[in-house]
Amino acid sequence: MRVGISQPNFIPWRGYFDLIDDVDLFIFYHDVQYTHKDWRNRNRIKTRNGLLWLSVPVLHDSSTLICDARIDYQGRWIDKHIRSLTVAYSKAPFFRRYAPEFFALLESRFSTISELNVNVCMWVMQKLNIKTETRLSSEFKISGDKFERPLKILKLIDATTFLVGPTAKGYTDSEKFKEAGIALEFKTYEYKEYPQLYGNFEPYVSALDLLFNCGDDSRLHLKSRLANEKVG
Repeated sequence: MRVGISQPNFIPWRGYFDLIDDVDLFIFYHDVQYTHKDWRNRNRIKTRNGLLWLSVPVLHDSSTLICDARIDYQGRWIDKHIRSLTVAYSKAPFFRRYAPEFFALLESRFSTISELNVNVCMWVMQKLNIKTETRLSSEFKISGDKFERPLKILKLIDATTFLVGPTAKGYTDSEKFKEAGIALEFKTYEYKEYPQLYGNFEPYVSALDLLFNCGDDSRLHLKSRLANEKVG
């Protein structure tokens, strides 16, 4: 069984969903420390004037876990997001198909950033026809630091392969996985361009850009052109 584990991000880019599609089980790693000004509460969209950040205000301190980081609804950030997305993508071929459902998710007023992110990710997965099973890391009641716990979870569920992003190379101890009998793979992110509004192609934007521009053909642009890198 190939497993992926990653923190729940706000409307992630297509590489995040490609990784989910590559595994048999994906675990949202949400009971770890929340990090400020990171992908947990923001992502980028492409506009006529360049890239624009969409950020969700979150109430937190230095000890807050992602699963406990509450969304701040004092301001009108939902209206701002809806307005920004409408201005940026109203002329995209499939905006009207997906936008109402996505806006309804934003207006559901989930309590925490984790709840919002997981629900948005599950919605995108449905639109991309990704059928991977998902679970939350908190279900496993595993202790340890953020580097030890993934391996403990993998052992608990009898995983045979662990797929991680390329940035994890710097802090992943491949020998520990080898000793545990779990194969280690690093995801590759190498994608072809797809039809996109506003000039030169921008690859590192929210997956909403892919859905709004490509509709049913989004799946054709989801997969990396290079095989994942196997270790050992």
